Amino acid sequence: MDPATGQWADRKRTITAESSSRWAGSITKATHDQWALARRSQFAHIRSLESGIATITHRLSLPVGAKGSKKTPGGYRSAEEWFAKTRRLRLLQDRLQRLQADYRTGRVRVVRGGKRLLRTRHNLEAAELTSAEWRERWRAERRFLQADGESGKRYGNETIRITPEGEVSIKLPASLAHLANAGHGRYVLGARVSFPHRGDQWRDRVQANRAVAYRIHEDVERHRWYVTASWTIPPVRTVPLESVRAGGVIGVDTNADHLAAWRLDAHGNPVGAPRRFDYDLTGTTAHRDAQVRHALIRLLRWARRHHLAIAIEDLDFTTETTREKHGRRRRFRKLISGMPVSRLRGRLVGMAADLGVTVVAVDPAYTSKWGAQHWRHPLTTTQRPVTRHEAAAVAIGRRALGHPIRRRTAPPPAHQSDEQGHRTVQAAPGAPEREEPRPRALGPRTRSAPPGHGANAGDQDAQHRSERPAEHAQLMLSL
Repeated sequence: MDPATGQWADRKRTITAESSSRWAGSITKATHDQWALARRSQFAHIRSLESGIATITHRLSLPVGAKGSKKTPGGYRSAEEWFAKTRRLRLLQDRLQRLQADYRTGRVRVVRGGKRLLRTRHNLEAAELTSAEWRERWRAERRFLQADGESGKRYGNETIRITPEGEVSIKLPASLAHLANAGHGRYVLGARVSFPHRGDQWRDRVQANRAVAYRIHEDVERHRWYVTASWTIPPVRTVPLESVRAGGVIGVDTNADHLAAWRLDAHGNPVGAPRRFDYDLTGTTAHRDAQVRHALIRLLRWARRHHLAIAIEDLDFTTETTREKHGRRRRFRKLISGMPVSRLRGRLVGMAADLGVTVVAVDPAYTSKWGAQHWRHPLTTTQRPVTRHEAAAVAIGRRALGHPIRRRTAPPPAHQSDEQGHRTVQAAPGAPEREEPRPRALGPRTRSAPPGHGANAGDQDAQHRSERPAEHAQLMLSL
């Protein structure tokens, strides 16, 4: 199937003899696209197995119960878990060897009609289907017509042509030319089609004879045929970051079931009330895509109405969902596996380019943690409680604007305050109330007196020290 080996050309010549060169190219292109997708998925699976094997090998090399660090995991908790992981390591190594052998030879495993529908055949009672109903769906998934567009051809596609008025005509192969009901070997369908979504864009393209690809497929549940139109989105235009920050941004926090968004001005201050865009990722692939698209279009229309850019985290969980990475944290692995990161990111860039909205990708490190720590409590009122995700949206927007997320950094430990000096992130020397006492922080503390309390809590000179504070000493020298 690899085009570099010449198999694609050989298959196209074979099919051309039985149909036509146009349909032969369409059929071979569809099969090759499916092969290429399976090939990329196979490569990603190999990388995932290699990462899991490396993690297990490292943990097996450590003593049982050895502690790890922030970047490297420690040893396993017990000898039983250590032994179980040795067996899993052999299993992963066997899988990796088989996949590497298939990858070297270019062999992939593709199920026409879908692997999910194939597995449903063995669970008809749970799916509430009969054998005949399943067979009908199986044939419908494997029966479709599709053709890529051609710029310069009439209405952007010579094989499947759709006029701006919705008339559909198909170029028949030579063996079926006797069935044509129009000139030049074409068959015109009796029904007309319309595109409610982006219909104006599609009409502009076909009137300009720009390439549009079509796919005709059947929906067995609704007993209807549908036509899907697609075209290539132009390259995204880059915008200087200074111009994006001028009017503020909309910070967006991505979650498994919703998008939390908050508008920020150019100074990083939240404006108005936060917004929430829900989506449901259960059900079929088409339903999940529609849910994500509906949530994104509402977000983009809100951003375009206020002429603002969108700041979103640059998340990537492709190699972070394995149990070798997160161990027994099943709920967390299920959470990040359910987040539509790649689907949402791809659709957001494409839809934003069509609507003229700028997207800013920011580093996701500590946005949820610092947002909840520094912004959730100050923004919460009696009438409007702020969630952790909404506070994270504020943190994401501030990072996109170039402002620090933390409103005040933590002071150094008590026994190291003289050694470490003042805070590393400090207000400017001329800022008012720069040396005022810190507000009381919620939560347990190891000191005997709560922070912000005591007779001399705000006076650094009154502490039991042999020298004056460094800030006051520098002030005296400057005088």
